Amino acid sequence: MTVATPAVSPLRRRMIDDMTLRNLSPATQRSYLHAVAKFSRHFDCSPDRLGLEDVRAFQVYLVSQGISWPALNQTVCALRFFYGVTLNRAEIPERIAYARTPRKLPTILSADEVVRFLEAVPSLKARAALTTAYAAGLRASESASLKIADIDSDRMVILVRHGKGAKDRTVMLSPQLLGILRTYWRLARPTSWLFPGRGDKPIDVQVLHSACRSATKAAELTKKVSVHTLRHSFATHLLESGVDIRVIQVLLGHANLSTTARYTQVATTMIAKTQSPFDRLSLEVVPPG
Repeated sequence: MTVATPAVSPLRRRMIDDMTLRNLSPATQRSYLHAVAKFSRHFDCSPDRLGLEDVRAFQVYLVSQGISWPALNQTVCALRFFYGVTLNRAEIPERIAYARTPRKLPTILSADEVVRFLEAVPSLKARAALTTAYAAGLRASESASLKIADIDSDRMVILVRHGKGAKDRTVMLSPQLLGILRTYWRLARPTSWLFPGRGDKPIDVQVLHSACRSATKAAELTKKVSVHTLRHSFATHLLESGVDIRVIQVLLGHANLSTTARYTQVATTMIAKTQSPFDRLSLEVVPPG
């Protein structure tokens, strides 16, 4: 008995092909398809029959439903791609307005808070992954996707493959982090993925997010901590150590210096040092217990 697979419309297939040709990540593709499908369902009409006024009405509807500003702008990105690329209607995308997202200062942990947080992470694998995220300034997906071969102890760098925008970059590998990862490897013995998940897949980022929530509670931190909080803390601690902001921009993989410059609003001191902030911590990675 064969199981029938859902039919994919020619329009949806064309959009998938357009996104694939432009090397959009699988997560971005899913997000764009979901947004266009929701747009179509709202009007109960094929999206290629809808126009700019329909887009505007849909945006007003989403705002009335309390959608977050990042989610609204993700929808805008999806519709701009759909009209501009898939439908080749170049006059429409530039008239689909982005929402002006309120800019909030990022949450930053002190060095002591970072130690308390990481020591409270409930599992060895998650602790090592989150330690790496902080020590190298990685996004959750970047930390989860590391392979053993990406750790270059000869050059003391970590290769980050397919970061945001599908761009590769190298980041610092501090001696302390290298020692921690070697201890972790001896205990966990991963073979391909540095932080393996189920089957032949890397650890799921949701596991890291869950570990963050558990560790925040266990460490009795009043701040809300996510993987990105560790990345923000990494950048701010580097800035406070006197590292040039343009170097930090490269390490974080930011396309624009203005994105990195916001850390100048939360940095509290400018000490003339250039070492990795992780080298100033006393964290040891041992099996939680």
